[in-house]
Formats: sequence, structure tokens, C-alpha cells
Amino acid sequence: MDETFEALTELWEDLKTFFFELGNFILRSLHISFLSFEAKKGVVVSALYRKRGKLSRTLTHSGMAAIAALGVMLAPVIAQEFPGQNVNPWQVNAQPSVLSASTDSPSIDTQISSKVRDSIIDYTVQSGDTVASVADKFGISADTVRWENNLSGDKIKVGDTLKILPVTGVAHTVASGDTVYSIAKKYDAESQAIVDFPFNTFTNDETFELAVGEVVIVPDGVMPSGSGPVTPRARQMTPSAGTVTASGQFIWPTQGVITQYYSWYHQAIDIANPAEPLDLAADSGTVIHAGWDTTGYGNMIMIDHHNGFKTLYAHLSVISVVVGQTVNRGDVIGRMGSTGNSTGPHTHFEIWLNDVRVNPLSYLK
Repeated sequence: MDETFEALTELWEDLKTFFFELGNFILRSLHISFLSFEAKKGVVVSALYRKRGKLSRTLTHSGMAAIAALGVMLAPVIAQEFPGQNVNPWQVNAQPSVLSASTDSPSIDTQISSKVRDSIIDYTVQSGDTVASVADKFGISADTVRWENNLSGDKIKVGDTLKILPVTGVAHTVASGDTVYSIAKKYDAESQAIVDFPFNTFTNDETFELAVGEVVIVPDGVMPSGSGPVTPRARQMTPSAGTVTASGQFIWPTQGVITQYYSWYHQAIDIANPAEPLDLAADSGTVIHAGWDTTGYGNMIMIDHHNGFKTLYAHLSVISVVVGQTVNRGDVIGRMGSTGNSTGPHTHFEIWLNDVRVNPLSYLK
């Protein structure tokens, strides 16, 4: 019994010695192989470095060729995984099918694009058109159509080509000495409206200098009669700021004449007054911007009313609040001015609802 135990003990010791030596042999072999690989890799890297990228194209092309070859070899194997789905491209029916060859139409109607127009376009008069219907079709006044096309009345005929302005107003070709102020005066319009129209361009964006021969759109301009200058139009006056305090309504931010109304290119109202009166908070809230704005607003204030509404007051000459300050409805926040892209003292007033500009006149009472 003792002899058997001793024999097993010797065998176990021999096995331990064998596996220990085998492990050392494997580790030494791997280490030698790794050193050999590193040496070869160093040679390759050194060669590539000396070539400084000259072999990159060759390596790239070789790699792409290898990938393409692998794809060709694997394609049949992958195709077998989808039995019944194989398609022979030479057996595909390429016969063209005609859905309809008829050119007859029960009615022909010209669809006017709803895209914002940035210039004067041509329109060919169709059967049934009138000056009024053409004006309605393009969202401008009938007078605008008459003025631009030198129509003394409403007589137009099929096939006539009419010039259509992008907005209600007048188109003016700049002559030597013209300025936005003289053009606005000529057509009883607002110089600020000429500046704000996004497709009017200036040779100097700070002085609003115009190039001779340029066509300028005068929004809401009125063509003067041949007998003399146009009669000034009556303009809407705002009530004294702060007099209306109905619950849930905005009060007028300042007092003056409304010189520009809300439109697709001017999503605000402009209230002008040469006396530069104070600006008031249209409703209670927290000031979230008070300072200079680089996009053209000049001195600008924005108030968050914490109910989805925000109000913006621009072109101010004085700012009387700071960011983070809370204000009550009717509190003085600044004074009307002409800073930024402005042609005269006015307050540019915006109302935002859920971060979308809305027409202030729908909320001011």
C-alpha cells in the first residue's frame, strides 16, 4: 500500500514538472514570436515613414480590391440564405407602362405658388381675369396692379402681361439724389418700411444708401397724382400707454402713430413719435434681455410673461431695466429711440406666443 502511494506521489510531481516546463516553453515561444513581429512591423513602419505616404494609394487600392474580392466570394453564400428570391436581371420585364396618355382636362386653372415673392413677376391675363381678381390672387391691392402697369382703369384683355409686385405698394427706380427718406415722402410711405422690406438692398447698410438704377419696393406706398404730391393719409394713433388694464390683455407699450403693421416680412408693429416717449411693460413678467442686439434691433428689451407670451421692444434710446428684474404691467422699461437699423424714432413691438411671433393688434386693446 505504501509503495502505491509513493508511486502516485512521484507521478504527480513529474506531471507538475512537465506542465511547468511546458508553460515556460509556450511563453518563451510566444515572446520570441512577438519580438519577431515587432521587429518586422518596425521595418514596415520605417519604410512607410521614409516614403512619407507615397505608398498610401497602393495600400488603399489593395485594401479595396481585397474587400471587393471578399464580397464576390460571399455573395453566393448569402444568396442561398434567401431561397426563391434570386432575380435574373436579364429576365426583368422592362416594358414601359403608360398610366394615361390623355391630355384632355375638364378645366384649366393656373395655380399661383404660395412661396414668398422676392421680386416683381410677370403674369399673363387669362379668360375671366379682372384687375381686382388678379390683385386678390396675389394678395395685393388693385391700385398696386394699376400703378405698376400704368392702367387708367380696369380694362385688361386675355394675353396681356401684367407686372405683379411682391407686396401692396409701389416700385421705384432710384435716380440720382434719391434717399429712402425722399422716396418715402414721395409715396406717403414710411422710410422704415423701405428698410425693413427684406429684398431691398443698400450699398451701405448703415446709412441705407441706394444705387442709381436700382428698383426699390415701397411697401404701402401710394402713387402721387400728376397734379401734385399725394395727400397724406390718416394714420392710426395708439391710446395713451397704460390706460387699458383689462385682465388678460396687453396694454399699449408706448404712444404714437402706427407706421408699420404686422406682415410676413415685418412680424411686429412700429409705433413712431418724434417726442420719443417712454416705453412701458405691456404686461407683468421677468426681463430676459436688456441691451444691444447685433441683428438690427439696436437697444432691445425682451420680457417673459411666464404664460407662453413674451414681448419685445426694439430701437430704444434708453434702457431702464436689467436682466432678471421683474416688472409690473405699465412699469417704465425704457424710452423710444432710433438705434440699430432704424430711420427715425419708433418702437418696434413684437408679441411672441410659444416662441412664434403673432400679430400684436390681436392682443392689444
